[in-house]
Amino acid sequence: MNYTLHQLLIFLKITETKSITKASEEMHLTQPAVSIQLKKLQDQFDIPLTEVIGRQLYVTDFGKEIASAAEKILNEVQNINYKTMAYKGLIFGRLKISVVSTGKYVIPYFITDFMKENPAIELELDVTNKLRVIKSLQNNDVDFSLVSLLPENVDIEKIDLMENKLFLVGNKEFDFPHQQNDKSIIEKLPIIYREKGSGTRQVMEQFLETNKLQLIKKMELTSNEAVKQALIAGLGCSIMPLIGIKNELNNGDLHIIPIMGLPLKSTWSLIWLKQKKHSPVALAFQHYLIENKTKIMKEKFSWI
Repeated sequence: MNYTLHQLLIFLKITETKSITKASEEMHLTQPAVSIQLKKLQDQFDIPLTEVIGRQLYVTDFGKEIASAAEKILNEVQNINYKTMAYKGLIFGRLKISVVSTGKYVIPYFITDFMKENPAIELELDVTNKLRVIKSLQNNDVDFSLVSLLPENVDIEKIDLMENKLFLVGNKEFDFPHQQNDKSIIEKLPIIYREKGSGTRQVMEQFLETNKLQLIKKMELTSNEAVKQALIAGLGCSIMPLIGIKNELNNGDLHIIPIMGLPLKSTWSLIWLKQKKHSPVALAFQHYLIENKTKIMKEKFSWI
C-alpha cells in the first residue's frame, strides 16, 4: 500500500460532498487533479471505493469503511502536529468561524494580527448566508459566528465589534439634489433586495414596513457583490451596508442617496453558544478581541 495522506484527504472530501466537482471546489483544486488522486487511491484496492449511477457518485460500503479509517488517520496526524507545536510552547489548534456574507469586509481585520502572532493555529472561515451561519452555530459546528443581527431564540454570548451603517445607494443615474430627501422617493425607485434570510434584507424590510412604503418594482439577488454590480450597472437602488462599498464610493461608481431616517444601524457582533466550552485557541481569540477591538476599529475603520 502506497497511498498518501493527500489522497486520503481528497477521498474523505469526496465522501462528504458526494461529488468530485464539489470536492475540487472546496479544496481549491482542479477536477482532473482530484480525479487522478482518486484513481491512484482506487488502484490500490481490488474493491471499488465509489460507483457512478447516472450522473450521481455514490460511495460503496467498502469506501465508507476506508473513509472512516482515513478520518482516524488524518486526525492522528493532526494530533501529532498539535503536540509538536505544544512542545515548542505555541498556541495550536483549529479556530472555526462562520460569517454572514457582508461580514467578509469586517472579520479579516479583526483576525489577521492574531493569526500572525500564532502561526500554529489553523483557521476555518465559512462565509455564507445568515441562515447557514445560525445553523452552524446551533449545531455547534463552529467556535464563533459573526452577525450584524442577533439570532432570535438562541441562547448566546457576544462581543460587540463595531457599528454597521446602512444607506440608500445608487449610481449617478439616481441623483437627487436635496440634502435630505423624503422617504417617499424610495417608492419611485426600482429597489434591489438581497435574498431571503439575509440580515441586510431583514433590516431593509423592517424600514420599509415601519414607514409603510410601497415599492413599484423590486428585484432579488443572492449576494452583496451581485447587488453592487447591479447598482453600478444602473438596474436600481438598494439599502446597503457602508462597510462593503468603500471602493465604489471612492471611485464614483456609487453614491449615497440622502434619505430622512437613514442610515439604519445595527452592530457587528461575534457570538457563541452560551454553554459553549471553548478550546484554548478560541479562548485566546476571545481575549485578543476584548483587548484589541478598539484599537483595530480606530486603525482600520476610522473612515466609517
